Amino acid sequence: MTAPGPTCSRCGRARSAEPDPLAALSWVSTKDNGRSQWLCTTCARDHVRDIEAKLPDEYW
Repeated sequence: MTAPGPTCSRCGRARSAEPDPLAALSWVSTKDNGRSQWLCTTCARDHVRDIEAKLPDEYW
C-alpha cells in the first residue's frame, strides 16, 4: 500500500489529480512548525507575496 500523494493545504486539490505532469512539478512545499504542507500552483501563485514575506497562514 502506498501513501496518498500531497494535497493543497489551501484548496484541498490532490497533486495526483493534475492532468499535466509538469504542473505537478510546480507545486510548492512549505514547512510550518515542523510540519510539511503543500500548495498547488494556483494557490501558490495567488499567495506568492505572502509566502515570500513569510507571513503566517492566518494572514492570507
